[in-house]
Amino acid sequence: MGQRIMDEKILVVSDSHGDRDILVKLLKKYKGQVTAMFHCGDSELEPDDELFNDFHVVKGNCDYDSRFAKKVVVKVGSENVLLTHGHLYGVNSGLNSLNLLAQENKATIALFGHTHLLGAEMVKECLFLNPGSISFPRGEYSNIGGTYALIDSTVQNLHVQFYNRDFEAIPNLAMDYKRR
Repeated sequence: MGQRIMDEKILVVSDSHGDRDILVKLLKKYKGQVTAMFHCGDSELEPDDELFNDFHVVKGNCDYDSRFAKKVVVKVGSENVLLTHGHLYGVNSGLNSLNLLAQENKATIALFGHTHLLGAEMVKECLFLNPGSISFPRGEYSNIGGTYALIDSTVQNLHVQFYNRDFEAIPNLAMDYKRR
């Protein structure tokens, strides 16, 4: 793994399903405050929407325009970020296929959506993160009413913090993953 020189801050959102307003609000709040912004698919917006000048975005199972990429690999500082929606890699059944894709692409961070269930886990040297759905959350944290995540990448660790739609950090949804 290459030497990390700078700390990076990455915003991750997914499954907005036509809720353009929340993406506008996220952009207004975080533009210039984060290193990169990622949308994990199911935006249900046009791929040439001006919002996507600022977000890396991929095709979800509800995005029908073929101009969306199925996966994107982006260098953010010293992080190699894999972005995909997840439906093509069976994320409803586990991370095995996505893990293979991450390994193929030498990803240090793998971002995905599709399940509308937030979660983060470190597998070997790769952080797998699903920010949950910003508009239609499911599961244990659905009462929050939609979530997104910020990843702080430093030399020593990756810090993940989940937020609600009002930009408030959710205290019990913060995780630290030490680097080896």
